[in-house]
Amino acid sequence: MIGSWTEAWQAIAGHPLFLLGLTLGAYQLGLALYESTRLAIFHPVLVSVAILVVLLWMLGVEYAIYREAVWPLVILLGPTTVALAVPLYLNLRRIRLFFWPVVITLLLGGLFATVITLLIAWALGAEHMILMTLAPKSVTSPIAMLVAEQLGGIAALAAVFVMFTGVLGPLLGPWLLRICGVTEPAAWGMAMGMTAHAVGTSRAIEEGEEQGAFSALAMSLMGVATALLLPLAVTLWVTLA
Repeated sequence: MIGSWTEAWQAIAGHPLFLLGLTLGAYQLGLALYESTRLAIFHPVLVSVAILVVLLWMLGVEYAIYREAVWPLVILLGPTTVALAVPLYLNLRRIRLFFWPVVITLLLGGLFATVITLLIAWALGAEHMILMTLAPKSVTSPIAMLVAEQLGGIAALAAVFVMFTGVLGPLLGPWLLRICGVTEPAAWGMAMGMTAHAVGTSRAIEEGEEQGAFSALAMSLMGVATALLLPLAVTLWVTLA
């Protein structure tokens, strides 16, 4: 009798619909907690990840099974990212006024974010494969995974680094910007979008429409620049080395 109950529970726990519902339920719980407290440490992504890790461990569900079950949500990540173009369009006139500051910020900020990450990892003794996996950490997951794989890194591990970057951005970004005295909405949004991609943009949208627009712009341009320029830079570096 106990064996049949165990088999039945294992079948339910490993079913794709159950795991999808578990994921959505964990996120809704995190969202409710964040909306009631407005504390950055209770960001829905951070809370839902922690809940899911514990639940999957308790249920004995392997990551490969979970990843296959929630693949529909991964597919929706692309259209969700594209939908961030809405605040971008609504603030297009103001964005045109900051064309050159945006370009200069993108070039300098994007270069610094990538180089300082690689330098710290290299100083700590990271291997070449880990360096190439870390390099695209500041862009959204679909781009980061493709770029990391193209550079010789690990796509799945790149997604993990992107997730941690996205979580730490909303957690520490507003605090650091406040300490540095950054109050201009455009600069606030650019900083969040360049360093914390889609999760940072969602946090910027909470601050205001203009912050969200510039964050979406920075995230998009950072993704394009990383996909086009990072492989070229790495190829040049390997050739010269």
